[in-house]
This record gives sequence, structure tokens and C-alpha cells, in this order.
Amino acid sequence: MEVNGYKIEPGANLTGANLAGSDLKGARLYGADLTDALLADALLEGANLAGANLTSARMYETNLLDANLLDANLLDADLRGAQLSQTDLTRANLKNAYLKDANLTAADLSGANLTAADLEDAKLMGANLEYAVLEDAYLGGANLTGANLKNAYLWHAGLRHANLTGANLTNASLGRANLTGANLAGANLLDANLSDADLSGADLSGADLAGTLQAGVRLTGATMPDGTRHY
Repeated sequence: MEVNGYKIEPGANLTGANLAGSDLKGARLYGADLTDALLADALLEGANLAGANLTSARMYETNLLDANLLDANLLDADLRGAQLSQTDLTRANLKNAYLKDANLTAADLSGANLTAADLEDAKLMGANLEYAVLEDAYLGGANLTGANLKNAYLWHAGLRHANLTGANLTNASLGRANLTGANLAGANLLDANLSDADLSGADLSGADLAGTLQAGVRLTGATMPDGTRHY
């Protein structure tokens, strides 16, 4: 398969390739080098990019629905507004990635590295983030309804006004996290670490806080699990 003069095949060297707007649906690009490639608005639905190097790739508005990005390197990648629903991003490196407004509904991000990633207003409903690293990540306004964040590392993460309704945060590390105004109604925070976290104005109604570490936690104006307001 050849697109814009580039050979599309497993292990291909596509460094800096211009594939913007290309139809690459179902493409087999596992192990390919796409460093600095331009893939904006490209169709990569169902594509196999397992183990591919997408460092600094420009993939804004790219359609990666149901794609395989297992163990892919997406360091510094620009995925603004990308369609990543049901995408397999298991153990993917998304450090410093730009995912503002991206759709990651039901995506598998288990074990992924999202350190310092920008996920502002991203859709992560039902996503699997078990054991994911989100240290210093920004998730302001993100929708994580029903997401699995069991054992996730969210140290110093920004979750201001994020929607975590019904999310599973069992044993999650949320130390120093900013959860001001966040919706944690019905969330499972069993054994989570909330040390020095800011939950001012957060909604914790119906949440399970059993076994949580709360040293230094700020709860001013928060709605507690029993429905009372903390002052």
C-alpha cells in the first residue's frame, strides 16, 4: 500500500511524512517510525500501530477509533480533538502529549504513561486507566464518568471541575491533586491516598472513602458522602 509516495507497511520509516487527511483505515503500521509525521485529519480507524514511534507526531482531529497503539511511543504528540474511542493504548507512552478535547471513551490506557499530559475537557467515560501514571497531568473539566483508575498514580494532577461520577479510584494516589469543584459522587476511593489534596467544593455524595489517607486534605465547602456540607 502506498499513500502520497510513502510505503505503508509494518516497520516503515515514515519520519516527517506528510499523511494529513489520508485514508489509512486498517493500515498495518506496527513498529513503524512516524516521528514528527503529519497525520492531522487522517483516518486510521482500526489501524495497527502497536509499538510504533509517534514522537512529536501531529495528529490533531485524527480518527483512531478502535486502533491498536499497544506499547506505542506518543511522547509530545499533538492529539487535540482526536477520536480515540475504544483505542488500545495499553502501556503507551503519552508523556507531555496534548489531548485537549480528545475522545477516549472506553479506551484502554492501562499502564500508560500520561505524565504531564494535557487532557483538558477530554472524554474518558468508561476508560480503563488502571495503573496509569498521570503525575502532573492536567484533566481540568475532563469527563471520567465510570472510568477505572484503580491503582492509578495521579500525584499533583489537575482535576479541577472534572467529572469522576462513579469512577473507581481504589488505591489511587491522589496526593497534592487539585480536585476543587470535582464531581466524585458515587466514586470508589477505597484505600486511596488523598494526602494534601484539595477537594474544596467537591461533590463526594455517596462516595466510598473507607481507608483513605487524608492528612492535610482540604475539604472546604465539599459535599460529604452523607450529603452534609463540610465547613
